[in-house]
Amino acid sequence: MTDFSLPSRSEVSVKLPQASYGAWGLRFAALTYLLAFVAIPVAVIFVQGLRPGLDTFLASLTRPDTAAAITLSVWTSVLMTVINTVMGTLTAYVLVVYRFPGKALFNALIDVPFAVPTLVIGVMLVMAYGPQTFIGAFFSDLGIRIVFDTPGIVLALLFVGYPFVIRTVQPVLLQMDANQQESAHTIGASAWTTFFRVVFPVLRPAIIAGALLSFARSLGEFGSIVIISGNIPMRTQTATVYIYTQIEEGNVQAASGASAVLLFVSFAVTIGVDLFLRRRQRHA
Repeated sequence: MTDFSLPSRSEVSVKLPQASYGAWGLRFAALTYLLAFVAIPVAVIFVQGLRPGLDTFLASLTRPDTAAAITLSVWTSVLMTVINTVMGTLTAYVLVVYRFPGKALFNALIDVPFAVPTLVIGVMLVMAYGPQTFIGAFFSDLGIRIVFDTPGIVLALLFVGYPFVIRTVQPVLLQMDANQQESAHTIGASAWTTFFRVVFPVLRPAIIAGALLSFARSLGEFGSIVIISGNIPMRTQTATVYIYTQIEEGNVQAASGASAVLLFVSFAVTIGVDLFLRRRQRHA
């Protein structure tokens, strides 16, 4: 009888996969690019803002014009986020569920804010809602000025932030099981009841993610705002336009302080979206 014996552990050589020079080169290139164009500029803003000291940094933020600019940016972005969250969700639902003539063209138009330069967006809004137009003159007669005032800022942010909620909600709607909605209709649920009881709970994570991304994007909007806001300090000057003005005047400290606040808020929102999506995937 032949005796079979297994080789000892010392006799077995296990070759672990090792990263090639090409793989290390790709990692180095990617990390270097990230550091050079994202991490270092972000770090410089905070270093420059805190260089004169924390007291000076806080004093630059509590200046009336700085506080007014940051406050204006935040509350207009919040208002835009609320409106675009509601309308974006409804738009995505209509595009996925219903059929109508021109649906493909309408769906393509949603991506226009991604492609059009923001300066052009500002010019478009001035030409559409300026006092020389019928719409602008109509609201002017009512005592409401759109262009070169706060309503114009909100309009520009609505245009820029419009696609985010739609493009995050649409894929979720497309993957939904239609049987759930049909079952709700079978037992007598209305369209609104079906939406809020069946569809909305599934869409909620995507809606929240899209809303936060839209807020972060609008908080840093500059091109369209500088055209349509009028840049009136303490009234229509947003944080981004304020930063641009301070740089032109040579006040780097004030510009760095406001930039650091915007970066902090944007990072907090972005990280919040990432953590929220990771948590949803973990519990899915």
